[in-house]
Amino acid sequence: MKILVISDNHGDQAILKTVFDGFRDQVDAIFHCGDSETDQTNPVFNNVAVVEGNNDPRGVFPDDVVQTVGNETVFMTHGDLYGVSMGLTHLSLKAQEVGATLAFFGHTHQLGAESEEGCVYVNPGSISLPRGEYASIGGTFAIVTSTPTAVQVDFYDRHLDRLPELQTNFER
Repeated sequence: MKILVISDNHGDQAILKTVFDGFRDQVDAIFHCGDSETDQTNPVFNNVAVVEGNNDPRGVFPDDVVQTVGNETVFMTHGDLYGVSMGLTHLSLKAQEVGATLAFFGHTHQLGAESEEGCVYVNPGSISLPRGEYASIGGTFAIVTSTPTAVQVDFYDRHLDRLPELQTNFER
């Protein structure tokens, strides 16, 4: 099973269309971790799970989403409400509370993937305004591939090119 995870496009609707058109038929689900600065009626969000970011109008999207995709329980939030800039403790507690096996978040604009207590946490980075060690890539998103024995996280750039040096694998 494959899930596309993207975040923090900050109004850049063209990049969402490019990424979604390029991968929609290759993935089982698409998750947007907030700060789209885009209206929920925008057709780009058809069949996309979306949460509200701190730069989105309040009340347009939900703060959190819990969704089953295949055998995975996915918890998604933007991250600001869980203090992800200071660490993953609050996010981890919520993920455990809802029984998540995958947790997706944005907000920091810095890509990352880690596993803790049976849950894989993925921040796809910002597709439009990246920060941190990988900012020079110019924007990233992730594709999470789940099997019964492992979770693989691949990061891609704005040109839809996979970045093999950033691939992370987690055994179950």
